[in-house]
Amino acid sequence: MRRRLLALVTLFFLSAGVANAQNIISATSSVYLPLITKAGGKASSQPTHSGEGTYYGATGAGNCSYPATPNDLMVGAMNQTDYANSAICGAYVTLTGPKGTATIRIVDRCPECKPGDIDLSVEAFDKIAERSAGRVPITWKIISPDISGNLIYYIKEGSSQWWTAVQVRNHRNPIAKFEYKNANGEFEELGRMEYNYFLKNSDDKGMGTGPYTFRVTDIYGNQIVDTGIPLTVTTEIAGAAQFPKE
Repeated sequence: MRRRLLALVTLFFLSAGVANAQNIISATSSVYLPLITKAGGKASSQPTHSGEGTYYGATGAGNCSYPATPNDLMVGAMNQTDYANSAICGAYVTLTGPKGTATIRIVDRCPECKPGDIDLSVEAFDKIAERSAGRVPITWKIISPDISGNLIYYIKEGSSQWWTAVQVRNHRNPIAKFEYKNANGEFEELGRMEYNYFLKNSDDKGMGTGPYTFRVTDIYGNQIVDTGIPLTVTTEIAGAAQFPKE
């Protein structure tokens, strides 16, 4: 049976011609090239945290350097410890209070909050407790939600070939590592700033003029490689893929 199948495949390619066969093989190969790879990471099941929930006049902006989102105020500010030098920025968490459960996106930092605490938008707080309570016990954990669209890259104003700060937006899962391909063709990790940008400065000639190849790794070890990213400041640049649900 195997010989017969092989003969049929060979006959097909011969009848198509060598050039066409090469094109077919090339096209077939490109279809199956993965946009996302798995590099190994934390277990998909995230721990449950306990603390207290409060509320503030959130706009969607804050220490994570995201723009305000007046049409989506299901957001919150993470305590200093769990903020982890902006590692939690953009993460989605589901939290439960005395009245119910809400899902929010982390956009800000709460320096005075104790470990486990989250300062919520008024809209989010209203879903988990009576506003008159002011401060309530909560439990929360990081989730991998349904979102639309691919990763988005945003290059900070003032960036150049010598000093470049890049932010990742619209990511389903928290970002663990951000790398770019340097002049030697090697992926080089960028440092993470507390204001939620990954920075390459002029100490070793910066990132150059671009276009760039980025590799982004989430906390579960999933990696996305995006190529052809231009040095275009203050513009949202869409990537080619989104992290899978975990």
